[in-house]
Amino acid sequence: MLKALVSILSYLPLGVHYWFADYLIYPLMYYVVRYRRRLVAKNLRLSFPEKTDAERKQIARDFYHQFCYTTAETIYGYRCSDEEMKQRVVFKNMEETNRLVEAAGGGLYMLAHFGNWEWMASVQQWNSPGVKELNVYRKLNSEAMDKLMLAIRAKRGGACVEKQRILRELVRYRAEKQPVTVGLLSDQKPRPQVTRTWTTFLNQETGFLDGGEVLGKKFGYPVFYLHIIRVKRGYYLAEMQTIAADPKNTAEGEITEKYARLLEQNIKEQPELWLWTHNRWKWGRPQQ
Repeated sequence: MLKALVSILSYLPLGVHYWFADYLIYPLMYYVVRYRRRLVAKNLRLSFPEKTDAERKQIARDFYHQFCYTTAETIYGYRCSDEEMKQRVVFKNMEETNRLVEAAGGGLYMLAHFGNWEWMASVQQWNSPGVKELNVYRKLNSEAMDKLMLAIRAKRGGACVEKQRILRELVRYRAEKQPVTVGLLSDQKPRPQVTRTWTTFLNQETGFLDGGEVLGKKFGYPVFYLHIIRVKRGYYLAEMQTIAADPKNTAEGEITEKYARLLEQNIKEQPELWLWTHNRWKWGRPQQ
């Protein structure tokens, strides 16, 4: 039912989706429901103490607009053609990225809940021919929503793999000599008891997932950061920045630390594009 509804709505022009986002969804979310506004205000206050209250409030309002746009764009993207999507999301530096991926037999793309992260699965269209795109995800509690997101994310030819299965899948693909790239949303909060990499991030002590580093070292796959810029509403420039061409020759925690620094800089450039409703600092570093 949910999938059918999204399929119908996806036929609407993107401008209509934006109208609903600006004049219906945003007022409802920001003024009526007040969805996580206290948490967003707290996150912004701690992350940008140098900014004024007025500046932080403006970032918050811009963020909620972008949050609504992301929802609208994701629905529209379900029906969007590959040709149009390739104009809306342009990947930069793919020639060098593909060269490193081909040489190693695979690659790891570390990105974040930034801009329209759902559209970033269209990187499959920019990979070298024959390279399989895998996207690591966490299964949703709602079965209907889970099936919908799987359908949306697989629209450009990639495949979603639960995080518990990614290691086995990579072993299988390597045995079959199938080149793969793996998309990893790496800005979620890990459980503090198992976090190995801690760093100061946006003025706060923050633990980071290190799956990109672990897989890179194990398989020798180059690791990249996907630097996203919203050029204008509905259009994004995504640049592949090399974190480690040879992960096995990096120090412990080096790749994860570089990811944190690149993400931090990306957020400072366009802070309204990050997912501020995520309770990123819910858990502090456990006492020794």
